[in-house]
Amino acid sequence: EVQLVESGGGLVQAGGSLRLSCAASGFTFVDYTIGWFRQAPGKERERVSCISAHTYTYYGDFAKGRFTMSRDNDKNMVYLQLNNLKPEDTAVYYCAADVDGSAWFRRGFPFTYWGQGTQVTVSS
Repeated sequence: EVQLVESGGGLVQAGGSLRLSCAASGFTFVDYTIGWFRQAPGKERERVSCISAHTYTYYGDFAKGRFTMSRDNDKNMVYLQLNNLKPEDTAVYYCAADVDGSAWFRRGFPFTYWGQGTQVTVSS
């Protein structure tokens, strides 16, 4: 059974930091592109970052310079370090996995596997 389990969300003041984790199981993790996405109430889901099987990383414009994504293939884990958080970063953050490295670039959010999400709330 494929599982993606996010953790690390919480309430933080503006300017603070959080480290999100995503634990993966049930598939050949090393072969998959992993993405982070977020969705705020009343807003569309948006791309945050992704890391390919070859560890290339891509970020949404709002994430560049503040967020850092990494993966540990030995532990089947991905991480998203969130720094200098802003109230507009408040959202549910999801990790997702797909064996197709182009999934990040395609229209929509065509990742095969999704986690349940972790809430990030940034107070002003």
